[in-house]
Amino acid sequence: MDVLLDIFASANFWAAAIRIATPLIFGVLGALICERAGVLNLGIEGIFVAGAMAGWLAVYLGAGLWGGVLIAALAGALFGLLHAFLTVILGLSQHVSGIGITLLATSASYFTYRTTLPDVSSPPRIAPFQPIAVPGLSDLPFIGPALFQQTLLTWLALVLVAIVAFVLYRTPLGLAIRAVGDNPASVEAQGLSVRGLRIGAVVMGSALMALGGAFLTMSAFDAFFFGMVNGRGWICIALVVFASWQPGKALLGALLFGAFDAFQIRLQAEIGQVVPGQVFLMMPYLLSILALVLVARKADYPRALLQPWTKGQRH
Repeated sequence: MDVLLDIFASANFWAAAIRIATPLIFGVLGALICERAGVLNLGIEGIFVAGAMAGWLAVYLGAGLWGGVLIAALAGALFGLLHAFLTVILGLSQHVSGIGITLLATSASYFTYRTTLPDVSSPPRIAPFQPIAVPGLSDLPFIGPALFQQTLLTWLALVLVAIVAFVLYRTPLGLAIRAVGDNPASVEAQGLSVRGLRIGAVVMGSALMALGGAFLTMSAFDAFFFGMVNGRGWICIALVVFASWQPGKALLGALLFGAFDAFQIRLQAEIGQVVPGQVFLMMPYLLSILALVLVARKADYPRALLQPWTKGQRH
């Protein structure tokens, strides 16, 4: 019990939880926007990889850190546009298209890496984003080192939660996006383009997903290596359901998973000699599944999710 109290009372533990949660925040916001518009984007795992590789490679080639962020977002938007073309314009299966996008984006990223750097034995390192101490706030007990000594990308993720929530619930554009995911016929009756709104939502959501990958190579680590995404995209898909498609709950879900992951790392360091390491690796996923089961039963999902739309169609 003392071990658990020491872990949860540590500011470093909560700082690590926020860092681990940051790419999930980007990813779950992107998936949420797509699904709010009625499109499931299972390409998220591959878009994470594409964003990680594109952002890191851009910085390595001299684009600068924020240039790398922009390139990563553009790479994600490009794959999102392809997914939107296949699902919104052609009306193909969103599941099959999403898995195809994941395979394509992952393969294209690895191919680009190998062809751009054919002779390297280990990934070149870049100078990543550094933690920024907020004057006055970073010196506060406990909350200072936990929250106010994060990188700018973490702050960007937190700000985006507020922006996405404001746009979805306080603007006409957000109302249209939510309506197109619930009742596209009513949107068309108002003279708005169902296809245009869905395509825009998927492109923007995919750009945010790619920023989650960019965080891994430009903030959490300082290089791109195979397998670094490690299923984070799939976790984001589950977190959207956990959050009931609401940005505030999405932030809570990402932080919860980040805390689970940070907890297993700290607990493994404390009692790893007694319990097999695989048990600790499973813990955040098992706890996330438990939380998902408890919450998802009452989730209010977008009514037109996964339903293709044809102009003039009525339900």
